[in-house]
Amino acid sequence: MRMLINVPETVVADALRGMAAAHPELTVDVGNRVVLRRDAPVAGKVALVSGGGSGHEPLHAGFVGPGMLSAACPGEVFTSPVPDQMVRAAAAVDSGAGVLFVVKNYTGDVLNFEMAAELAEDEGIRVTQVLVNDDVAVTDSLFTAGRRGTGATLFVEKIAGAAADEGAPLERVAAVARRVNEESRSFGVALSAVTTPAKGSPTFDLPPGELELGIGIHGEPGRERRPMMTSGEIADFAVDAVLEDLQPRGPVIVLVNGMGATPLLELYGFNAEVQRVLSERGVVTARTLVGNYVTSLDMAGCSVTLCQVDEELLRLWDAPVETPALRWGR
Repeated sequence: MRMLINVPETVVADALRGMAAAHPELTVDVGNRVVLRRDAPVAGKVALVSGGGSGHEPLHAGFVGPGMLSAACPGEVFTSPVPDQMVRAAAAVDSGAGVLFVVKNYTGDVLNFEMAAELAEDEGIRVTQVLVNDDVAVTDSLFTAGRRGTGATLFVEKIAGAAADEGAPLERVAAVARRVNEESRSFGVALSAVTTPAKGSPTFDLPPGELELGIGIHGEPGRERRPMMTSGEIADFAVDAVLEDLQPRGPVIVLVNGMGATPLLELYGFNAEVQRVLSERGVVTARTLVGNYVTSLDMAGCSVTLCQVDEELLRLWDAPVETPALRWGR
């Protein structure tokens, strides 16, 4: 398998060096694996810190900046960052108003962020955690107990980040983040397997002409394997799985997300089918975001995330944001 890398052992450090060169508005500590807003800490502002295994870019480092995260901690590929990274990030961005940890529900992330929160509290940093567990495909996977955290992470970081930028206190920012998670559901589909730099070959067997319904962002198996389906058939299956669980009573924000190797031509076509299904089911779309935001290295495929919103959540979604991967209104 051909990959645009030097050696697997330095792939994360190389990417961070490249990110630092491309984004002088960030402080990128390559050695300690921490990405910060250059203006952190911001006086009086609650800080948001997240992180996870590398390979899901732009999640999380691509969402560091005004209106979203204060800091991100990238781990090795598909491997949780360590507590020292998280404590270092929290200390760097804490203004005294407290720090919110946004944690995807994967066992390594949960354990390490819990340990980091305890260590940070010992250093006098007030920390609250919010768990993202939006995936409706399976309960209890290879990587986690309970539902996996996937596309809703973007919604949580954006909307809670806007609340923090408005000066909301830590308890309020955490409550907004939890509400976004509760109002969000996701479903993912793989058209090909994922290849990690260390392995250099697909991590699971997906024969030509087949797809996996309900995969996670590490290539975890889903609900079932089927012969290849059309874009419209996939949209019917994925959106119905989300709606069956979410049962929205109001408008939704839609994220049509690519898993890393699916071109925008296909994603926009898939979005047309997603919007068709939502319209047929009587669901009103308030906003739509299409692109590669929560990826799985070179996996071909897509995911759909819906977040039910009221006026407040929609206002916070529309608030200005300026990060490497998401920016509007500034």
